[in-house]
Amino acid sequence: EKRGSGQRRKVLSSTRIPSNWRSFLRVDENKKELFSLLSQQVVSLPLEDGKEIYCTSGERVLTSATRSEMSLLEPCSHEEADTRIMVHVLDACSSGHKRIMIRSNDTDVVVLAISVVESLPAKEIWITYRTGKNLKYLAVHEMAKKLVHKKSRALPMFHSLTGCDTVSFFGGRGKKTAWDTWNVYQDLTDVLCTLMSMPTDVDETCMAVIERFVVLLYDRTSNLLDVNQARKELFSKKSRSIESISPSKAALLQHTKRAVFQGALVWGNHF
Repeated sequence: EKRGSGQRRKVLSSTRIPSNWRSFLRVDENKKELFSLLSQQVVSLPLEDGKEIYCTSGERVLTSATRSEMSLLEPCSHEEADTRIMVHVLDACSSGHKRIMIRSNDTDVVVLAISVVESLPAKEIWITYRTGKNLKYLAVHEMAKKLVHKKSRALPMFHSLTGCDTVSFFGGRGKKTAWDTWNVYQDLTDVLCTLMSMPTDVDETCMAVIERFVVLLYDRTSNLLDVNQARKELFSKKSRSIESISPSKAALLQHTKRAVFQGALVWGNHF
């Protein structure tokens, strides 16, 4: 609504390209028809031998391949492309491919790949990360081996809890600090796995462990269990600003619910 209104246009292959793209893209029906047209055109492109294209069109999946069985790919009900990629990886593995490479510059994709690689019938999963001189080839299967099964499974919840695109970070605490804290407080792993499997129930037992994790995140030497007490102590004894101390218990609960929605319900929707 804030973007304003635009003009509705019928999108066909013969339609002239609109001169005002911003106005055109303000109308949802224009975008839906455009995406549908592009999907149909892309899968009809001439390809080299051994190449296949897959495109989503609504809940349907279009492909340039001559195949009739699409049960692993349809219907497409994913909220994000990150989880959708994992479904295509599973489909490729089921088609006999044992070495898979994903191209993505998104940390979320790396996290999801590590969490599911042990359940995939593939020998190697690779991700090409970044571009140009900073290009890296990440061996996801090797990363997963370095972690115990529970920890790799809990990784999406840890990533969302400690900050991602849709969930805020803890003030003044980055991923490395959070990772180091997780390594010394292993009780968090079981709670993260529980939240992944039962996302609609964030009970007091889970919150008690998360509170302790946040206390340690801000003060590794603290013996406190209550995040409100830790917040008071940090503010009064160490003269920290209000922005650099731990969140309140009420705020942490809402933060956790948001993280569970992203980590368990959105990212948990792969296969």
